Amino acid sequence: MTNKAIEVINLVKKYGQLAAVNDISFDVGQGEIFGFLGPNGAGKTTTIKILCTLARPSSGQAAVSGFDVVHQQRQVRESIGLVFQDPSLDEKLSGIQNLRFHAMIYDVPSKVRGQRIEQVLNMVELWDRRNNKVTSYSGGMKRRLELARGLLHNPKVLFLDEPTLGLDPQTRNRIWEYITGLQKREGTTIFLTTHYMDEAEKANRIAIIDNGKIVAIDTPTKLKEMVGKDIITIRTDDNAKAAEEITSRYQLETRADNNELIFEKAGGEEFLPAFIKEFNTEILSISLRRPSLDDVFLKLTGHEIRQEQASGSFKEMAKRFGRNMGH
Repeated sequence: MTNKAIEVINLVKKYGQLAAVNDISFDVGQGEIFGFLGPNGAGKTTTIKILCTLARPSSGQAAVSGFDVVHQQRQVRESIGLVFQDPSLDEKLSGIQNLRFHAMIYDVPSKVRGQRIEQVLNMVELWDRRNNKVTSYSGGMKRRLELARGLLHNPKVLFLDEPTLGLDPQTRNRIWEYITGLQKREGTTIFLTTHYMDEAEKANRIAIIDNGKIVAIDTPTKLKEMVGKDIITIRTDDNAKAAEEITSRYQLETRADNNELIFEKAGGEEFLPAFIKEFNTEILSISLRRPSLDDVFLKLTGHEIRQEQASGSFKEMAKRFGRNMGH
């Protein structure tokens, strides 16, 4: 293993005959924001469980902060922070009481504990609400408190599972300001899962995982270059006839989606004027856009990514993680 923040080599996790994680390899550089994209059942949560020492791999190797996840579990746990998809705060306690409890679990020295709690609460703009019970917090405030808790012990690697799931766009943007600011200020490595493609765009690199296998790893820009062509969407008075005309005249493949036809064409802006002028089927609407990560996912896997649903698995992970700390 090297001094990468995370290194995974030929990792496999089987449940009976099912390979939830099927021989994947990747690494994450120190200080990198690394995104993990995939639908439910793709293997994202299982991989994170292994990296966080909450599941043992069937075979292969994985290390976090240079520590083996099987043989050096305590060192791994001390070097990481976790923000779970499902809420894991004690809502009967105040914000500051939640953080004090977390600080004790992680053995944050008492002489710096108060200073560190104040620092992270100020960072997420919750210092003024520190003495209020968490039950009175909004969803966005709870998410920010969970982020503060995950940062309290200065982790080298921060795992974020759907960090902005269910939040309004304004709160999502604020959470991301904290995340990117953390990377820049403290050099923290961020490993996140998300189904929001605009969030994935913020990652330095992305791994696309489907059916337990990683199908691509690269920067968002280079992944989109795999699609390459512009995406044209049209709606006509006869989509079947239009699809046949596009195929026969331009030798382009189409696919139907919500009463619309979608096809790809390099140099779309130059292509459209002549297309509109000479197309025989009546066009009711037409649009052009650049390739997105949605298009990349569809091209690589043959299906669209489904919106993630909170499964409860990370809530159980939180309970187990707390028990396994051994403090």
